[in-house]
Amino acid sequence: MSYVAPLKDMLFVINELAGLSEVNALPGCEDASPETVEAVLEENAKFCGEVVAELNVAGDKEPSYWHDGQVTTTKGFKEAFKSFGEAGWQGVQHPVEFGGQGLPKLVATPCIEMLNSANLSFALCPLLTDGAIEALMTAGSEEQKQIYLANLISGKWTGTMNLTEPQAGSDLALVRSRAAPQDDGTYKIFGTKIFITYGEHDMAENIVHLVLARTPNAPEGVKGISLFVVPKFLVNADGTLGARNDAHCVSIEHKLGIKASPTAVLQFGDHGGAIGTLVGEENRGLEYMFIMMNAARFAVGMQGIGVAERAYQKAVAYARERVQSRDLAGSSGPVAIIHHPDVRRMLMSMRAQVEAARALAYVTAAAFDAAHHHADDAVRKSNQAFYEYMVPVVKGWSTEMSLDVTSNGVQVHGGMGFIEETGAAQYYRDARILPIYEGTTAIQANDLVGRKTVRDAGATAKGILAQVRRTEEELSASSSADLAAIRTRLAAGSKALEEVVNYVVANMKSDIKGVFAGSVPYLKLAGIVLGGWQMARAALVAERKLKAGEGDAKFYQAKIATARFFADYFLSQAAGYRAAIVEGSAGVLALAEDQF
Repeated sequence: MSYVAPLKDMLFVINELAGLSEVNALPGCEDASPETVEAVLEENAKFCGEVVAELNVAGDKEPSYWHDGQVTTTKGFKEAFKSFGEAGWQGVQHPVEFGGQGLPKLVATPCIEMLNSANLSFALCPLLTDGAIEALMTAGSEEQKQIYLANLISGKWTGTMNLTEPQAGSDLALVRSRAAPQDDGTYKIFGTKIFITYGEHDMAENIVHLVLARTPNAPEGVKGISLFVVPKFLVNADGTLGARNDAHCVSIEHKLGIKASPTAVLQFGDHGGAIGTLVGEENRGLEYMFIMMNAARFAVGMQGIGVAERAYQKAVAYARERVQSRDLAGSSGPVAIIHHPDVRRMLMSMRAQVEAARALAYVTAAAFDAAHHHADDAVRKSNQAFYEYMVPVVKGWSTEMSLDVTSNGVQVHGGMGFIEETGAAQYYRDARILPIYEGTTAIQANDLVGRKTVRDAGATAKGILAQVRRTEEELSASSSADLAAIRTRLAAGSKALEEVVNYVVANMKSDIKGVFAGSVPYLKLAGIVLGGWQMARAALVAERKLKAGEGDAKFYQAKIATARFFADYFLSQAAGYRAAIVEGSAGVLALAEDQF
């Protein structure tokens, strides 16, 4: 079964929940009319379904391989990536002045989802390139922008992010790579970087490495890290490619999943020093790298949604085809397993979580657009705060969700799901990396607690909860039993989340380990409640459409039913999370180290 993009749901979320009309009215977003956006998504769906998705299984079975310093990607990847760049898909959200389409993040986000649904391994190359573009747009010099941006946006060149070293994983204070200044203003880079996604490949003319390193006499810790552009091939003054730089791939990893994506070990400076140029100012590298990381973290959240959608589609197709056992209500013979209640439960669980995560991510993307384009400074600031709060939730909750959904995808297949030939297992294996790279779920949760909740004493979180309560009031005005049930669950969930926010703010100084013991449950609680909020909003829209006799009645009925399921099965978990966070830290910390 190939991938078919859920365009109807995507367009519903974009228009009805994320507010495309409001985004379209923002300065600089005038081209994002509903007609244009629909045409862009339809074309992207066609490309992802017909070109990229067809390479997914091949990439798993015959992954990229390394030989003598060079990486050859899966057959078909190089040609598909060339088509990807030529069609302008790398530049959807990037500036027109450098060859991009200049469309809002709200439009780019479903395109990113579709690419990841089609082929998670393939999509990683554009993901990292997007991050490099964002970093150079923000902190690069004019010369760096002129040299690199158009080539990155066109897909002629690709980008990487080089943080991790053998001794420095999440703790970047331990970075040892060094940068020696040269008389001509460049630097020579020396060091080893690991886990570099698409750090070497054959799909583009050049690879632009963004590398963290220390200059001489730099302060200790993260305050002494600088960021450098280190291209695979040096660039001549006229823009042509010059000599091979001293940055080489010495191996690639053998992985559980995303096998077609080459994860490289890069060695800088073994033959005299890799030539790099400083991005921005010395010792501000981590600040600049966080621009890449924030872009990548949101995109990894979309990876979770994308692979979960693909697993759901495959599970539904199998459940319709697989005949096994009689219907509990009585039948003359075996029926397709989609008739069995527990299979329905699993499929509804998969569907509801994907729809909730998609809605939350798209609404977050719209807030990004308002934060960057709105004419009113106060509106920009409030949307920026909303976006920053949501990024760890989108990344952390959506990727954890993808594990549940892809696991259920295997379960729906039964024993056949454990057999590689059915394809269900690949989604499960591929998804397993998502809560790990670009900051583990724990790191996202720590960010949510420290930077996004405690720093402003919970003001942003409570502002979001005020919006949730307005939705609760709208639900109260409905006479629908489904919407009444959704309101009850949502109100209980928002109350639990508020109590947790208050607990985190009140206890951070007096019991910091106790607070952080509940950080991941807090992130999951936020995802469930805020995802449930979007599902409730969707149900309200669907009810209005049904009453007005607009559109596809079955689609809107399904919206309400799915929102009700999410409320009953997921929002109902909020009280348990609240108890674990507020009252459960003692159990987390009870044992001494030698008791484990």
